[in-house]
Amino acid sequence: MATYFFEDYTIGDEVRYGPIAVDEEEMIAFARQWDPQPFHIDAQAAHQSIYGGIIASGWFTCVLAMRELVANYLSPESSLGSPGLDSLQWLAPVRAGDQLWLHCGVVDVRPSRTKSDRGIIKTKIEMSQEGESPVLSMIATNFVLRRGHSR
Repeated sequence: MATYFFEDYTIGDEVRYGPIAVDEEEMIAFARQWDPQPFHIDAQAAHQSIYGGIIASGWFTCVLAMRELVANYLSPESSLGSPGLDSLQWLAPVRAGDQLWLHCGVVDVRPSRTKSDRGIIKTKIEMSQEGESPVLSMIATNFVLRRGHSR
């Protein structure tokens, strides 16, 4: 992966990553540990739910997005963490076997007012199946090291 510094992010830039396979074993194991609601872990209960079958925890969907962001969008050499999300929406159920795509669009870029070694980027992040409406939407803020600076 190339190293991206603050200066490499420009408002309007868009990138797309995928496909990201939704593995049933991973999905259920995650839910058993972190979100053990019946429609995430129990096939019979899930079948009788409004979802008609097991669906991924929304948090698992976020984990899939984060793994892809770390692998492709945020560089380990320059990523300085995040103060959080402006919004997070789970828009549709995700199921085992789905093939998801991550779309990132830079919506804001500004140098830090208090720390000259970094800048702040805001990214609109969406996950969807090919050609379908998003299943996840969020706006993330990240601190990113400026070129020529070190940690």
